[in-house]
Amino acid sequence: MDDDVGQVPGPRARIPVLITADLVVFTIRQDSLRVLLIRRANEPYRGMLALPGGFMRQGENLQKTAERELEEETSLNPAILHLEQLGVYSEPDRDPRERVISTAFLAIAPNLPHPRARTDAQSADWYEVTEDLLGKLSFDHAQILRDGLERARSRLEETTVATAFCAETFTMSDLRRVYEVVWGHPLDPRNFQRKVRRTEGFIIETGVKRLDGGRPAMLYRRGTEAILHPSMLRPSRDTDHSALELVAGDSTRQERHL
Repeated sequence: MDDDVGQVPGPRARIPVLITADLVVFTIRQDSLRVLLIRRANEPYRGMLALPGGFMRQGENLQKTAERELEEETSLNPAILHLEQLGVYSEPDRDPRERVISTAFLAIAPNLPHPRARTDAQSADWYEVTEDLLGKLSFDHAQILRDGLERARSRLEETTVATAFCAETFTMSDLRRVYEVVWGHPLDPRNFQRKVRRTEGFIIETGVKRLDGGRPAMLYRRGTEAILHPSMLRPSRDTDHSALELVAGDSTRQERHL
C-alpha cells in the first residue's frame, strides 16, 4: 500500500506548473495610446479581452514562446518589435484551470500594422488605453497592463524612444504630443522645450521652419543618443497614486478600437 495516498502534500512537495508568455504591445494611433488585445475564442473567459499569449511548447524558451504566440494570435511579425521582459506573474489563482506562471513581455513601437486574428483568438485589435478597459480584461491582465504602461512611461523618461513616433522631421509640438499621449498629462510647452533642448543628443535642429498653429516653428530630427541625460521626469511622478490615468486626461471617453 502506498503510504502517500490521501495525504496532503508536504511543504517540500513539487508543484506541477505550466508556463506561459503574455505580451503588452503599445503603439500610438489616431493621437491616442493603444494596446494590442485579442478576444478569446476558448474557455476560460471565452469572448473576453486578453493580452496575446499562450503556453510554452517543447523545445522553446520564453522569448520564442512570446514571438510565436504574437504571430499566431495577431499575425504581427515579431521581427519588427524589440521585446523586453516586463515581469513574472505567479499568483496561485491567476488561472482557473491549473497553476500557471506567466512571464510578460513589453514592446512599444510606432507604425504597427492592423492585426488579424488567428488560431485561438476570435479577433485582434488596437484598443485605447483607458481605466474602463481594465475591467474588461481576463485573468490578471489588468495588472500586467498597468505594469506595462508604467514601464513604457519610464522608457520615455530615460530614452529617446519618443522620437521614433515622429516623422523624419518634426516640431517641438509634435514631440511634446507623444509625451502627452503616453504619460497621460498635458505638458507646459515652455518647460518641455527647455528640458528637451538642454538634453544633448536628443534632437538636432534642421534650420528649416514649418507653420505650426499659424506661427513658424523650427523643425528637428532625431539626435544621436539613445539614453537621456538628464532624464525627462514626469511632472506627476511624485504625486500619482495610480499607475494608470486616462490618456490625455479625458474622463469621458469610453473604450474605442480601430
